[in-house]
Amino acid sequence: MSLIEIIRQNQLEARKNKNVERLSVLQVVLSVLKNESIAKQKELSDEEIVESLQKQVKQLNDAMQDFVAGKRQDLIDKTNKEISVVKEFLPEQMSEEDVSKEVQKVISDFGEVSPSDLGKVIGLSMSKLKGKTDGTTVSRIVKQILTK
Repeated sequence: MSLIEIIRQNQLEARKNKNVERLSVLQVVLSVLKNESIAKQKELSDEEIVESLQKQVKQLNDAMQDFVAGKRQDLIDKTNKEISVVKEFLPEQMSEEDVSKEVQKVISDFGEVSPSDLGKVIGLSMSKLKGKTDGTTVSRIVKQILTK
């Protein structure tokens, strides 16, 4: 069963169970995926769906930072619930320790590196870790390692 079918099935279950909050989030997710599918003029692969879901989680996290700054606990709680629903459909993310090990491997394969190679190391690390972690985590870990 493809990821889009799983999301649709979850939407149907939320509708049957009258879980309004979950249903709302799933409808937004499916709408975004449909718009992306129309823009690309093809059905999305599971990998493309995962990328889209990761973008949605990133956008929600960015919005949450604004809510935290504005001390809006109601919106923070709502956004946390939305993020948890979207994350159900993402592959399990790597721990920071595992990401750090992978970044170390990339650096050792790269050879001698300096802080000026930050962008190259992040790019190579992201290509290896695509879908397994977010760019913010990789960027932070690479910066920590290169500035030691």
